[in-house]
Parts: sequence; C-alpha cells; structure tokens
Amino acid sequence: MRLWLTKLSVVIITFMTFGIFIPPTYLDAEASEQEVFVSNSDNNFKDVHSEEIDHIDEEIDYVEINAHEQFISYALKQAKQQSFEKFGPKISSHVGDEFLNEVFPKIQEVIETLVESANEEQVQKYEITEKPSNGYGEKIFHIYDLQKKEDVARFHVRRVNHPREGHSFNFHYHLYSDRFEKHHHLGDIFWDKNTPPKWKS
Repeated sequence: MRLWLTKLSVVIITFMTFGIFIPPTYLDAEASEQEVFVSNSDNNFKDVHSEEIDHIDEEIDYVEINAHEQFISYALKQAKQQSFEKFGPKISSHVGDEFLNEVFPKIQEVIETLVESANEEQVQKYEITEKPSNGYGEKIFHIYDLQKKEDVARFHVRRVNHPREGHSFNFHYHLYSDRFEKHHHLGDIFWDKNTPPKWKS
C-alpha cells in the first residue's frame, strides 16, 4: 500500500511540475524560433508598408488625373445654381426648361474646353463667383484665377427688346484671351412682348 502511495505521489508531482523545468537546449531552439518570427514580422511589416505607399501613390495619381474633371463637375453645378438664382422664381418658371435644354449644354462645352486647355496648376487656382447680379445687370457667374486675382471667363445674359417681336434673353460669354471685348454667343430665349421682371424677382 505504501509503495502505491509513493508511486502515486511521484506521478502527481510529475504532472504538477510538468513544463516548469526547460532544458537549456530547448531554450536555444526557442530563441532561434523567436528570431525567425521577428525577422518574418519585419518582412511582413515592410510588405504591408510598401502596399500602403503604393496605395497612397495610386490615390495621388488618381487625384492628379481627375483634377480637371473635378473642377468641371464643380463648375457645372455652380453654373446651374447661379443661373437659377439670377433668374429668380418668376423668370425660372417661364424659361427654366428651355435654358437647361438649349443654353446650358453650350455653357458646359465652353467650361470643359476652358478647363481642359489649362494645365494642372492653373486648374487648381480656378474658382466660381457666387453672386449673380440682380436688377438689370448681366453677370451670371465668372470663372476666375485666385492666384492672379483676375477673371478667366465671364458668363452673362443680356435683356434684348426687339421692336414688334418682344423681349428675349441673350446668353453669351467673354474671355480673358480677347480682353473680354468679344461677345461669344450661347443662345437666345424668347420671353414675351411684355417687359420681363428684374433678375432675382
């Protein structure tokens, strides 16, 4: 009986102390495994890091490639908004659809041509004015260069009274390249024989 208790206690002590004592040869093996792990971790970090750099480079290229498109999109949105703000509710309800179908596509063509002919640095300096003139003023919006502090193009609408025919709106634009002297025609929209209300009314 005593022999069995001794064997049992040896087995219990063996299980309790299992793994606490580690021979030195295993320590060396474990150290080399850790070095391999650290080395692999460094390589993995470098791989991930290089992927992030490549991704950032791709994003920068994407932004550079699309700078023109981004400004065109922004300019067209502003052009539409400024036009309807200038018209006001009374004129918008009468000529809004015709403007969108007949005149606005031509405004879009001009903006696209202007922006695409400019270089990357120029486009990044372009801005759109936000205050169309009221009353009887012609200004709808201008594209201007923030750095040079001068207009690149001016988009206007003029009120025209044709004797015996009635009143109409003449849409046109001016360019810096000809010192804004020439009227570049965009289109005409007939109003009525009666005088149209003031802009923004």
